[in-house]
Amino acid sequence: MPAYKIASRQAPPATNPTKYATPRNPGNSPFSICSQSPAGRPAMAMGGGRTRWSALAASALIQCFAGSSYCFAVYSPALKASQSYDQSALDKVAFFKDVGANAGILSGLLAAWAPSGRRRPCLVLLAGAALCAAGYLPIWLAVTGIAAAPQPLPLICLYMLLAAQAQTFLNTADVVTAVENFPDRRGTVIGIMKGFLGLSGAILVQVYRTLHIAPSTFILMLAILPTAITLLLMYFVDVHSSHLRYNKKFIDAFSLIAITVAGYLMVIIICDQVLKISSAVQSVCFVILLLLVLSPVAVAVKAQKIESTKQEEEETTDQQRIGLIQHETSTSVSSSSDRCQDLSSGKENLNLVQAMGKLNFWLLFLAMACGMGSGLATVNNISQIGGSLGYSTKETSTLVSLWSIWNFSGRFGAGYISDHFLRSRGLGRPFFIGATLMIMSLGHAIIASGIPASLYIGSVLVGLCYGCQWALMPSITSEIFGLSHFGTIFNVVAVASPVGSYILSVRLVGFIYDMESPPGKHSCSGNHCFALSFIVMACVCVFGSAVAFVLFVRTRKFYKRVVYARLQSFL
Repeated sequence: MPAYKIASRQAPPATNPTKYATPRNPGNSPFSICSQSPAGRPAMAMGGGRTRWSALAASALIQCFAGSSYCFAVYSPALKASQSYDQSALDKVAFFKDVGANAGILSGLLAAWAPSGRRRPCLVLLAGAALCAAGYLPIWLAVTGIAAAPQPLPLICLYMLLAAQAQTFLNTADVVTAVENFPDRRGTVIGIMKGFLGLSGAILVQVYRTLHIAPSTFILMLAILPTAITLLLMYFVDVHSSHLRYNKKFIDAFSLIAITVAGYLMVIIICDQVLKISSAVQSVCFVILLLLVLSPVAVAVKAQKIESTKQEEEETTDQQRIGLIQHETSTSVSSSSDRCQDLSSGKENLNLVQAMGKLNFWLLFLAMACGMGSGLATVNNISQIGGSLGYSTKETSTLVSLWSIWNFSGRFGAGYISDHFLRSRGLGRPFFIGATLMIMSLGHAIIASGIPASLYIGSVLVGLCYGCQWALMPSITSEIFGLSHFGTIFNVVAVASPVGSYILSVRLVGFIYDMESPPGKHSCSGNHCFALSFIVMACVCVFGSAVAFVLFVRTRKFYKRVVYARLQSFL
């Protein structure tokens, strides 16, 4: 038997596993050497069709139904009426929702603490499913009157906190698994996961409108549907060997599916608003939506089929490449390690305490509190804003769906545009934080004006810019403070979102709304109910934009000399 055939069956030498970590298209991932998974990690068993592609598809499906926190505006009127809340009390519930949905520290700790192995993502997903049911079921019991009403406000806030925390557990498990399975394409797979999460609000609203259920029943659906889908698919969400080669075009297919789902949702939402669509047509549109949502499964099946047919052929030729790959990889690892050390030293690689001691950290935190806080204040009160302006329940649910589309578009678009200008001109990402906050202030001003369709136009601008913040802030955090403690610093900066929401939604919007309401009533009608609040939020965004531009000026030389130089060195 030829010697090379015997050698091809031997296991890779344990002393140098990195030479098998090269992706199929190494030139497409210049950062792959710096971001390799830990050497020596054992490959996961792939029984029963469980591969990294099935894990990516299952994670995408879970994300499509995980964003229940984006649907608060659909059932908040029923919650407010059943518990006899005023606007300030409702905004307090919304604040706890924001805390639960944005403070993902507990889910991150569980993912890090769980023992390494195939069941680690399942533990996080199982905890998320349990929290989803534990949070929404008591809220449903309270709204329907099965439980004694009204429930104490702190208790409802606790239930909402648990329900919203479920979203962070599901999101953490899906994102971490995707990154571990595709370490050289982490930006792309994070974008896919975050994109589907952003679309989940619109998908859930489409389920609600197709089934023609009551808002109280919708709460029960939020308790059952994400939980059932998570329990059904969590078996497939697993970590597999990242050393195996793969074809990049299948990841691109996942991105294309996300964009297609977003475009289709926007079309059917607008058509449903402009035209009178019958229940039969609406059902057909919903079936098409489900097929699009399920299409990642087909991509995963095709990817595994193609890779399985090529695996045997590649095994016979791998050993012929080992000498060349070993030489190139050792040189690349050496030079790339030098780059990583040079580019990670000094100011660029800080822990949480060191980062919090820097002015740049607090500038970023303050800008995010202004942008994310005002964005959350808008979506949390969008039903009440629509009601005060005479919008129907159908119109407000349409606004919630469209908000998910704009949020998705901002997350996808901001990363691409900022990447382009950073690579071509060395323009720092804080510039785009300042620009989007200025546009967001315009959106708030349009809503405050009360002109016809002002809520539609303003929510488009606010939703787009709100999504941009979630794409830009993590990138800026990793670039300014480094990757060693990125997860911790990122989660702390994300706390700016509920902090800003509490100040602007509870202390500002709710207070002014109740002040403008007639004595003894918890409802307000007319543009004056929210006009002053949105004028203040427009000013807050202008202030946040100024703060972001200060951060841009302070980091301009850093982006030119370090970040831009790093990108050019890999071209």
